[in-house]
Amino acid sequence: MRSVRRLSLVTDEVHAPKPERQAGALRVAIATQDMKNLNAHFGSARRFAVYDVMREEWNLVEAVAFDEVSDESGKHRTEGDDRITPKVEALKGCHLLFCLAIGGPSAAKLVSAKIHPIKVPQPQTIQEVLLRTQMMLRTCPPPWLRKVLAQAGAAGQKPSFEDES
Repeated sequence: MRSVRRLSLVTDEVHAPKPERQAGALRVAIATQDMKNLNAHFGSARRFAVYDVMREEWNLVEAVAFDEVSDESGKHRTEGDDRITPKVEALKGCHLLFCLAIGGPSAAKLVSAKIHPIKVPQPQTIQEVLLRTQMMLRTCPPPWLRKVLAQAGAAGQKPSFEDES
């Protein structure tokens, strides 16, 4: 049996449900080994830091941890040794996933779960990833992100060109 641990802030409940997404927020998962940096491939990530990102702020929602991960060789140990599906299931509800690398089958599973994978070429701090995400939200987001924002209910109002005087 695969072990998945969810670590989140709770105030008074013993077993809190997955936190609700804040209105207008984009839920972002970041593949990490140390909870400080985006520094992992999707398959080998021991943890995913999950944040709700808005134009002016972000909040840590939870950390999802896995005991069994791949070794980045691109090969499964045994037939039927599926370490990807539990990760996709655990990340459902996220809109974006940032990682250093991801294989085609894993990316396809994420896209089927309505999670948009984004490969980042170099390790960087989680703060840098969140700041860049906010910048995309504040400026003119690329078309793929506008689609994600619309699905998330986080799309901003389109500017009106009518004279309001």
